[in-house]
Amino acid sequence: MASITGSWWALGLRGLAAVVFGIACFAVPGIVLVVLIALFAAYLLVDGVFALIAGVRSRSWLIVFEGLLGFVAGGLAFFYPGLTAVAFAILIAAWAVVTGLIELGAAVALRRVIPHEWMLVAGGLLSILFGVMMALFPGAGLVAIVWLIGAYSLIWGALWLALAFRLHSYAGMMMPTA
Repeated sequence: MASITGSWWALGLRGLAAVVFGIACFAVPGIVLVVLIALFAAYLLVDGVFALIAGVRSRSWLIVFEGLLGFVAGGLAFFYPGLTAVAFAILIAAWAVVTGLIELGAAVALRRVIPHEWMLVAGGLLSILFGVMMALFPGAGLVAIVWLIGAYSLIWGALWLALAFRLHSYAGMMMPTA
């Protein structure tokens, strides 16, 4: 227990970093989105290079092809971050619409089995509405996602800061007396 209380400051810095990131998500969501896309692009490029190396060394042309795809996708994401963001938004929109349609189908199938299937209908319609709005306004949808990440970061960071201060006060009580 003493080791964790002695590291209260590291936990506090972790929480502070999360709070700062959360504030950035609200203050400059466009920049945060561009940075996240750049990190994703960098990952794809690095992953593609290592897949190429592994594929050539093992003479596995499928892995070489995978590496080429990753490298090309990373390059496209890096040089066309706006296109990458729109593609991501469209993927989310399509997923939401398909999910909503499945929920509507499940509601029809369950209408004789359970009461209040209208809640599943409402959930399905909400999913479809979200998907359509995301497809029509991908920029606003992505900003909303960045805000959601920011809200999570703020809450999570505040909890870790509170824990750090709690551990700091507890560490003072554990000091050996002479």
